[in-house]
Amino acid sequence: MTRHLPDNHAWRLDCAGKILDLTKGPSIMGIVNLTPDSFSDGGRFGGRGGSIDLDKALVSALGMIAAGADIIDVGGESTRPGADAVSEEEEIRRTAPFIELLRSRSDVLISIDTWKSGVAEAALAAGANMVNDISGFTFDPRMPELCGRRKCGVVLMHTPVRPGSMQWSHDTGTSDLDIVTRVLDFLKRSIEIARSHGIDAIVTDPGLGFGKSVDENFRLLGRLDELHGLGCPVLAGLSRKSFLGHAIRKDGQEIPPPAARHDATTCANTLALLNGADILRVHDVESAVQTRSVVLAMRRACNGY
Repeated sequence: MTRHLPDNHAWRLDCAGKILDLTKGPSIMGIVNLTPDSFSDGGRFGGRGGSIDLDKALVSALGMIAAGADIIDVGGESTRPGADAVSEEEEIRRTAPFIELLRSRSDVLISIDTWKSGVAEAALAAGANMVNDISGFTFDPRMPELCGRRKCGVVLMHTPVRPGSMQWSHDTGTSDLDIVTRVLDFLKRSIEIARSHGIDAIVTDPGLGFGKSVDENFRLLGRLDELHGLGCPVLAGLSRKSFLGHAIRKDGQEIPPPAARHDATTCANTLALLNGADILRVHDVESAVQTRSVVLAMRRACNGY
């Protein structure tokens, strides 16, 4: 059941010296993919075999910040289903110079979207404050120690398999065990690993669109607030995901491409906020900021704050 007026969670996370303040409402994380093959915006700023257009990427990131982004999430490897693996060296080449440039122009909180400790270390040295690990500390055993030592924030996401082995959203379930139970059990273990390494600034992410059926994704969206039982803020990454395309597909037609899922994304982001999301990870920051403003206006009118 949708909880229309979730409590205002009093979380302030210290991420390598920068505070992510969630006490006044949800934050917006803008996506900057420096990849040739991301499912929605791959190749926008260059990619494999070529140089990254740092100036173009900077303009995009600064535009997101001006539109209201609280966090910029920088990625150098696509995590779409079936994506090819990228070496640490190539991922660092794509991301570290951009992070250094962005840090020189803005004090925004910067996140590095990677599961590789070498990439994370280079990004943190360049000025990042948070590591967004899609594996929830399960792919690289060196990642927890690094994050604990650098005292950075972390996003721990649920994913059942590596991206190269993952399938697009489909119509049947992947396990007899309830998807919410599976995600909670997985993230509980990830949080335990993080805390055992002295990491306190932890955000959880159910991994919407990662190795889950269409129905499972929507079930997670509807029960998103249950993740707060783990004692951490919750991130929802819904932007342009394929399971939204399944929902809006007309009978007998193909699933609409990512660019045609804007309205579906806005609707899904609204549902996520109503179900307690603390961070929205998005391509379209301005739309997400407006969505947040409407939800917060409703909360103020109903709760008097």
